[in-house]
Amino acid sequence: MTTRKKLLAIKGISEAKVDKIKEATGKMTTNGFQTALEYSDKRKQVFRISSGSEELDKLLGGGMESMAITEVFGEFRTGKTQLSHTLCVTTQLPGKNGYSGGKVVFIDTENTFRPDRLKEIADRFNLDHGAMLDNVLYARAYTSEHQMELLDCVAAKFHEEPGVFKLLIVDSIMALFRVDFSGRGELADRQQKLAQMLSRLQKISEEYNVAVFITNQMTADPGATMSFQADPKKPIGGNIIAHASTTRISLRKGRGEMRIAKIYDSPDMPESEATFSITGGGIADAKE
Repeated sequence: MTTRKKLLAIKGISEAKVDKIKEATGKMTTNGFQTALEYSDKRKQVFRISSGSEELDKLLGGGMESMAITEVFGEFRTGKTQLSHTLCVTTQLPGKNGYSGGKVVFIDTENTFRPDRLKEIADRFNLDHGAMLDNVLYARAYTSEHQMELLDCVAAKFHEEPGVFKLLIVDSIMALFRVDFSGRGELADRQQKLAQMLSRLQKISEEYNVAVFITNQMTADPGATMSFQADPKKPIGGNIIAHASTTRISLRKGRGEMRIAKIYDSPDMPESEATFSITGGGIADAKE
């Protein structure tokens, strides 16, 4: 999965060595093509993690998919962080289709992670607080570079304990990029760094068979009022995030504690909506 340029940048690897590595990997793989039948067998390893709400799971075709990036975006108070917290707990529960449960890695960029919130959600599923919190690995990222470096640590951790971790959450993928790069002048640079990070997330999800869940912020498009768009707000990160995320879900506020999730983009799910509510025990089905 690594380019020649990247390999050459590693200390102690010469061009001759890179050629040898390429040759060795070439022998291990069958020149890249396989039949759709063989690939469908590989896809059988994919598992899905429940969001805590059956309606939302139905919308997602069973839950957050592994080997893929699921992105949720919405304005503030639409339930993005609540969903991340609920997933921290539901990932640890054995689920449908032989899913055994596993550990979670949480990368926090906006300082919104609250272990006490996890305890409240754990009570709903009758889990022991200590054991539950012990299964969540938490890191706070301070800059976009730091965020990228943390992904290296994550990959190392997944490698050390294969099959143990099931979910990687980045609660707000874009927040730090918004801060570190400003104005049009740095836009190209920002998008390039962002593309590298998302490519890294996608590779991690496929290599270690984990689900990647990212949250994203919204921007108001000031020019939209002129063009009579129905909704002038859109997710930030532009086309780079749009193409990198496997499934995109938009969240909006309903009445009271109700929130509405809509499939914005997905390779295999129809565009439809689901309503869920935010309760003391995390994300749950909306009570009519």
